[in-house]
Amino acid sequence: MIQTRPLFELRLHVPEVHDLGDTCAGRRRIAPVVGGSFDGERLKGTVLEAGGSDWLLQRSDGVVALDVRIVLRTDDGASISLAYRGLRHGPPEVMARVAAGESVDPASYYFRIAPTFETSAPRYQWLERLLAVGTGRRERTGPIYTIHEVL
Repeated sequence: MIQTRPLFELRLHVPEVHDLGDTCAGRRRIAPVVGGSFDGERLKGTVLEAGGSDWLLQRSDGVVALDVRIVLRTDDGASISLAYRGLRHGPPEVMARVAAGESVDPASYYFRIAPTFETSAPRYQWLERLLAVGTGRRERTGPIYTIHEVL
């Protein structure tokens, strides 16, 4: 049995999505991450506005593959790079409601991520030595993830 412990909740602000259309890989969309916050027992802070984005790929099997890179700034001033890949899929009618920005029960679709971290701040370098997993839900303003450390 895999054991985990809570790391933090991450809320991303994604006001728009740029649709590049159908490419050879699938339908490519790019969503700038313009802010947000994270809050947990061991670290909390904000998501920096500059430079973050979510490269979404709508695959032919209905799965949305995520490729995200953002920068976190802790309340005590440390910078942490957070990158994750993930998958989101579900019944077409549920995913249509998610795409329309409706609040949908996250148990009705699959939304999982695998985050990794980088930092030069000694007090947070423990993040670089752990595996993390997250479950997500999509709200109108952006995704919200509950991220856990795998023990």
